[in-house]
Amino acid sequence: MLEYSTLAAVDLGSNSFRLQVARVVGKQIYPLDSLREMVRLAAGLSADERLDEDSQERALDCLKRFGERLRGFPPHSVRAVGTNSLRVAKNASAFLKKAEAAIGFPIEIIAGHEEARLIYLGVAHGLPVSRDNRLVMDIGGGSTEFIIGTRLKPIKLESLYMGCVSYSLRFFPDGKITKGAMHRAELAAGSELQAIAAEFSSAHWQEAFGSSGTVRALGEIIKLNNLDNDDGKGDITLEGLENFRDCLLKAGDVKKLEITGLRADRAPVIPGGFAIMSAAFSELGIRRMSQAMGALRQGVLYDLLGRFHNQDMREVTVRQFMQRYRIDSAQAGRVESLALLLGKQLLADYPDEAKEMLQVLSWAARLHEVGISVAHSGYHKHSAYILGNADMPGFSRMEQERLSVLTLAHRGSIGKVRESVVEPLDFALLFALRLATLFHRSRSDIKLPRMEVYLRDKECDLVIERGWLAHNPLTDTALSAEIEEWAALGFNFRIQDRLEETRPVK
Repeated sequence: MLEYSTLAAVDLGSNSFRLQVARVVGKQIYPLDSLREMVRLAAGLSADERLDEDSQERALDCLKRFGERLRGFPPHSVRAVGTNSLRVAKNASAFLKKAEAAIGFPIEIIAGHEEARLIYLGVAHGLPVSRDNRLVMDIGGGSTEFIIGTRLKPIKLESLYMGCVSYSLRFFPDGKITKGAMHRAELAAGSELQAIAAEFSSAHWQEAFGSSGTVRALGEIIKLNNLDNDDGKGDITLEGLENFRDCLLKAGDVKKLEITGLRADRAPVIPGGFAIMSAAFSELGIRRMSQAMGALRQGVLYDLLGRFHNQDMREVTVRQFMQRYRIDSAQAGRVESLALLLGKQLLADYPDEAKEMLQVLSWAARLHEVGISVAHSGYHKHSAYILGNADMPGFSRMEQERLSVLTLAHRGSIGKVRESVVEPLDFALLFALRLATLFHRSRSDIKLPRMEVYLRDKECDLVIERGWLAHNPLTDTALSAEIEEWAALGFNFRIQDRLEETRPVK
C-alpha cells in the first residue's frame, strides 16, 4: 500500500473553494498550509441550473492557483471533491473537464450523504473523545448537512438543499433585509427541517457542533459584540441569534451592516446563513452550538489517509451491500477472481492506472448481482439502478456511475452503454467482467483452462484451448454470441487456440 508524507484535500464548495495541505505522521495528520477563496459558485447558477460564464471563470482562476501549490504532488496524494452546486449544475460535466485541467488532478462530485459523512469525520477528529451522541451541522453555500454521531462513527446523515448563498439570493436580493423577507426565509428553512426533525431533535444527542464559515462567522459576531450573556467562548446561543436578528433588521441592508467580526466577503451571504441557523435552533431544539475546528476538507484528508492504511470506507460499503442484498458470496468470489486475472492482462499497458481500475473491477464483480434481490429477470438493470442511486459511503458519484454502467453491461447487449463506455480502460474492465460472468454461468466451482486476453485498439483476443471449448458447448456458444456483441461496437473479437503458433501483435 502506497504511503505519502504529505496529503492535500480540495473542497470545491458552493460558496468558497478551499485547499488544505497536511503532513502525515502515523495515522494522524497535521496542517501545513491552507488556501481559501470566495468563489460563490452557487451565485452563478441560473434559473435553469447552469453555471454561468462568470462563476466558471472565477472557479477556474482559483483552481489554477491551487494547481500551482499542488504541482509535484503524487496523483493519489490529492483528493478534490465538489459539492452541491456541482451536483445540481446541468453543465457540470463540461465545466469539470476544464476544472481538472486547471488544477491538474481529478475532481469527484460527492453526494449529499457522502459530504455529510466526510464532514463528520473531519469534525470528530478535532473533538475530545466522548461517549455522548453529537449533532454536527454544516451550512454550506448550496446545502446544509446534519449528522448525529458518536466518537468517529456517524449514526444518521442528512443533506438538505438550502445554503447561505442560495437563501441569501432567494430571500435577500441585492442585500436588502426586511422583517417579511427574514420571516419567509426562516419559514422556508423550517419547512425543510421538519422532514428530519423527528430523527435529529435534541432528544437524540447531548452536544451540538457547527462547522465551516457561517458557524464561525455567527459565533464571532455574537462573541465580539456581546450579543448574549455567554462567558466569551464563542458559542452560538438562542439569545445571541435573537439579538443578531435585531441587528440585521435594524441595518436593513448588508451594505449598512457594520458589526464587529463580520468580514466583507461573508456579509453578502450572512442573512441566508442566519435564517437557516435560526430555523435549525427552533425546529431541532438546539439551545447552544459550539464551533468545531474540523470540516469537509479535514474529513477528506482522514478518509484519504484511511485508504492508505487498509481502512477504505468503500471496501466497508461493498461488504455491507453484499450482506444487505444477500449476494451469493461464493459466486461473487468466482467472478471476481477470474475478472481480476483477466483484468491484469488487459491493463498491462496501463501501469499507472491499473491498481485503481482493478479495484473498480473487484467492486463491480462483487456487486454485479445486487439486483437479484429485486427480481431475477433483468437483474442487471436493477443492479445498475441500485449502484447508481443508492447512498454508498466512500464512493463518489463518478465511481458509482462507473459501477452502474459495468453492471448494466455485464450481460446482454453491449450497445446499451455505447455512449458511456468510450475509454480503453472502460472497455478493458467490461471485457474482463463479461468474460468472467460468462465462464462462471454454472455458479459452481469448475476447473477452467488457462486463458490469455489481449485488447489492442479495436482488436479483442481470447487465447484458450479449443479442446476445452469442445467439451463445454454452452460456453462455446456463448462466446460466439459475444463475438457478435463486440462487433456491434466495432470490435473484432477473436478466439484463438492455445496450441496455435499465432498470437496477437502487441
